[in-house]
Amino acid sequence: MGKTGNFLSGVRILEEVESPINGKLTVIRDLAWGVHIKADGVTQSGGVAEIVWRSSLKEVKKVNSEVNKCLILGLGGAGAAKVIRRNWSKIVITGVEIDPIMIDLGEKYMGLKESDVEVVIEDAMKFVKRQTKKGEKYDLILVDMYIGDTIPEKFETLSFYNLVKKLLEKKGVVVVNRLYYDEKRKLADRTHHDLKKIFSEVVTVFPEANVMFICSKDFSN
Repeated sequence: MGKTGNFLSGVRILEEVESPINGKLTVIRDLAWGVHIKADGVTQSGGVAEIVWRSSLKEVKKVNSEVNKCLILGLGGAGAAKVIRRNWSKIVITGVEIDPIMIDLGEKYMGLKESDVEVVIEDAMKFVKRQTKKGEKYDLILVDMYIGDTIPEKFETLSFYNLVKKLLEKKGVVVVNRLYYDEKRKLADRTHHDLKKIFSEVVTVFPEANVMFICSKDFSN
């Protein structure tokens, strides 16, 4: 799209930067989606990604309206954190993100500091294992581990999902984000199958080109 096309559509590129982890990160402001961050062309925070979380968290409130402590695995620029804060104003939020450049962009453009999130810049697997050993528990856990449009294999395993379950309060909820188009459907369907082995109930929500798995812990455990 040329400069004229950008002007007519209201698209403005605020910043572009190369990340060793996420590749090309682009911060965009447009009339349709407002300010959002894309990694190699896929929206990571804000814009359509924020709408996806908004729809999903409405369903979470039906399952568990009392949420005091939240963990976000894959914080990105904190678009999801903003939605959580709107739903539960006094909630304590911890966000884990491996890419410090994404955090910088979130603070600069996405209101990350105003969202009052405890930011941990670390590999999510290391964080989850450490918190499991410490016996930490959360009422709500968001799992959004995309790098571009791909999830690292270690976050697609039954062992990872079991670790996440151990971090969940008895009546807590886990929300797992998966893309759901073309070849991504098979991967998402496999995730659905795996989650049903671990959690007592898995509800599916289909916002935009995603499927969100809302998982409730087996209350007997």
